[in-house]
Amino acid sequence: MELTVDIEKSLPGFSLKVSFTAGKDTLGILGASGSGKSMTLRCIAGLETPTKGRIILNGRTLFDSKQGINLPSRFRNVGFLFQNYALFPHLNVAENIAFGLKGLPKTVQTRRIKEKIAMIQLEGLEERYPHQLSGGQQQRVALARTLAVEPEALLLDEPFSALDHYLRGQMEKQLTETLAAYNGVSLFVTHDLEESYRVCRDLIIMEQGEKVAWGDKETLFQKPPNVTTAQLTGCRNLSRARAAAPGLVEALDWGCTLRVNQPLPADLTHIGIRTHHLAVVEDPNLDNTFPCWVTQTGDSPCRVTLFLKLNPYDTGPCHLQAEVAKETWALLKDRSFPWYIRINPEHLFIINDKLI
Repeated sequence: MELTVDIEKSLPGFSLKVSFTAGKDTLGILGASGSGKSMTLRCIAGLETPTKGRIILNGRTLFDSKQGINLPSRFRNVGFLFQNYALFPHLNVAENIAFGLKGLPKTVQTRRIKEKIAMIQLEGLEERYPHQLSGGQQQRVALARTLAVEPEALLLDEPFSALDHYLRGQMEKQLTETLAAYNGVSLFVTHDLEESYRVCRDLIIMEQGEKVAWGDKETLFQKPPNVTTAQLTGCRNLSRARAAAPGLVEALDWGCTLRVNQPLPADLTHIGIRTHHLAVVEDPNLDNTFPCWVTQTGDSPCRVTLFLKLNPYDTGPCHLQAEVAKETWALLKDRSFPWYIRINPEHLFIINDKLI
């Protein structure tokens, strides 16, 4: 199974240009609002027509601008799960699931409806209408309706965006299990980096209609190839940088020089480290350890974000952000300044890019 996409679409004020190949493992498409994620799915599904390019699913051409091929949506065998689920309000659960099965023998329809009802664990609710269901139940019905036609590709457009935090966790678990058993190509669009990390193995990073990175999630999170990828994967510590000497980098926005344990590209532009890789330490003589002052804190249920300056007289924005557990914060908060922050060279990443 394989989906090949190489398309361009021009709209007033926006251009989409994206190419990739997806296989059995769920491919995530991560990007900010307006980056072209949903438009990419709509072009694959046949709901939008690319300006040029081609889309091939399992050797079957769905779209080819040169050959003049543009299959209607109903002939593409592609399932699309919309953000708002798009259930038919006048049809009950069973009827919604059966909607795409028209033309099949009645026995086949009945069997598939029963199978999908069991899959989404809504036995006994077959006669209920969408307004009688919770958000999570509606999402499950929409997923069952999409899978009932046995599509060769499954397109998921931010399927958890309409759910509260508790339901998101439940539905994410069920969707992950469903995708593991699904025998087709699946694309998962999201702007939630943690969600994409849990659901997908490989990721495409999109920015302003273009693919700016593509690869396995571990590599993209540990060694982002550009500033956009670093930002979209949650890195809050990025600084303009330049080589100071072999093995040394000057972090211009942090006001410090750092030892690095990796080769330096001739055209490096930035250096970065994630908040959880910074550590408050006792020993000021450790490598890449600097005095610091906390200028502000940010609270979350389990962790505290520390906004740090390496120079207390600097009137600009904070230099670094670090995250610590609340238990750690309780031990730290009454200490006198300066504290000492270690920027572990093992977790630094080097970027040659221009800041967006």
